[in-house]
Amino acid sequence: MGRVNAEDWARAALDALADGGLTAVAVEPVAARLGVSKGSFYWHFANRHALVEAALALWESHTEQVIARLTDVGDPAERMRALLELAFADPADAAISFRLISAADDPFIAEVVRRVSARRLAVMRAALEELGQPAARAWDRAVAGYSGYLGIAALTRIGVVETAPRDIVAQALAELGVPQAR
Repeated sequence: MGRVNAEDWARAALDALADGGLTAVAVEPVAARLGVSKGSFYWHFANRHALVEAALALWESHTEQVIARLTDVGDPAERMRALLELAFADPADAAISFRLISAADDPFIAEVVRRVSARRLAVMRAALEELGQPAARAWDRAVAGYSGYLGIAALTRIGVVETAPRDIVAQALAELGVPQAR
C-alpha cells in the first residue's frame, strides 16, 4: 500500500475490530492489513491504546457525519427511513457497535460507546417525537429499534444469520410506528 497515515491506521483498526473484536486491534495484524511494517505504526502512534483511541474517534466522527447528512431531510419519516437504510447497509458499523458494547468493561471504551449510542438514540427519538409520538413511547421505540440493530450484529457474529433480512428497513419502520410512504 505504500505510505499510510494515522487515519489509514485508524480505519484498518476499525476493520480489525469489526472482524475480530478489540483483541484483533494489535499492531502486527493491523500493519499486515495495511501492507506495511509495524515501524509505520510507531511513526503515528505511541502505543496500541493511542491507536484504539484514534479508531474510536473515527467511529464517533462517522456517526456525526451520518447525522449531519440527515439534518437536510425535513420529513421525519423520510429521515428515519434514510437513517435505517444507512445503518443496515453498513454491517461493519453494527459489528463494531456490538463488539465495543461487549468490551464496555474498559472505562474508556464504555464512555465512547455510551456517547455514540446516546447520540444515535437521541436522533431516533427526536424523529419519532416529530412524528407525534409521546416522548416516553418514542424513547421506548428508539431503544427497541437500536437493540434490534445490535441484535442482528450479534446473530451475524454467531452465524445464525448471514445478513439482515431483505425488508428489515420496512419491518423496523413499522415497529417504530413510522408511516410508510404511499
